[in-house]
Amino acid sequence: MKDRESSEMYLETIYILSQKSDTVRRIDVSKYMGFAKPSVTRGISLLTERGMVTVDDNGSIILTKQGKTEAQRIYERHTVLTKMFMNLGVDEKTASDDACRIEHYISDTTFNAIKKHMEEHK
Repeated sequence: MKDRESSEMYLETIYILSQKSDTVRRIDVSKYMGFAKPSVTRGISLLTERGMVTVDDNGSIILTKQGKTEAQRIYERHTVLTKMFMNLGVDEKTASDDACRIEHYISDTTFNAIKKHMEEHK
């Protein structure tokens, strides 16, 4: 489970960074996550092997269609859970930190129920 959580964190980070810039490099991921460059290089290599990202000749990390779909799924979980916690009165930082931990383990059934509830009670 830890490997999946790590992969998901990298995918979500790459997705977030790609929304802000046309190019995402290992150094950007390293700075954003606070991880050492060798750790990021290893993580990106694993994502490349799984077909989630490609790295072009300039070192830009590009989400594949499969990688982007997975990254969007993870990001949606993060944002919905963060909003739910904030609606309960949790401060934004704590809500986001807790959502980050939970997003990797919550079942699709439970997440979809939370999402539906949040949409019905806007």
